[in-house]
Amino acid sequence: MAGKELNATSAALLGLLHEGPMTGGQLMAEATRRLGPYWTMTRSQVYRELPALAEGGLVRVGKPGPRASVPYTISANGKRAFTRWLNEPARIGQLRDPVALRTAFLDYLSKDTADEMFADAVEQHQEALAEARAAAKDYADEDPNAAVAMEFAIGYHRSALSWLKKR
Repeated sequence: MAGKELNATSAALLGLLHEGPMTGGQLMAEATRRLGPYWTMTRSQVYRELPALAEGGLVRVGKPGPRASVPYTISANGKRAFTRWLNEPARIGQLRDPVALRTAFLDYLSKDTADEMFADAVEQHQEALAEARAAAKDYADEDPNAAVAMEFAIGYHRSALSWLKKR
């Protein structure tokens, strides 16, 4: 991986490892807590990327602990690769929303089913908005940059709710 471009999952893992050594499970939990409202990673993505990062010399693999958990530490090469990634131009991500996709085909959905879909989506976005607001408040003193990033999730859910209320 040395010299190769980092993908977003690898970059996120390296960013989290700046906090200190973590196992795959700890990285997954921290990614969910800190990044989840605006950037999701699956367990399979995390466990696929960690060996690639180790093979590329971007992380060091520690001694296995309880239940064969293996701690990973970012290396100097990993810090340099992460810094290069941070300094690359950021492109917007591809938007993929299952409710918007289904909305494109409402002609094939009963009104009751569509109404239920929109009501469920409103409920999910309200819950996610509340969680993002709480996280932003929690991060305000602890990690102001994380709080600012959380504002993206807040804006996304507000926008989705505004769109849904027009349906």
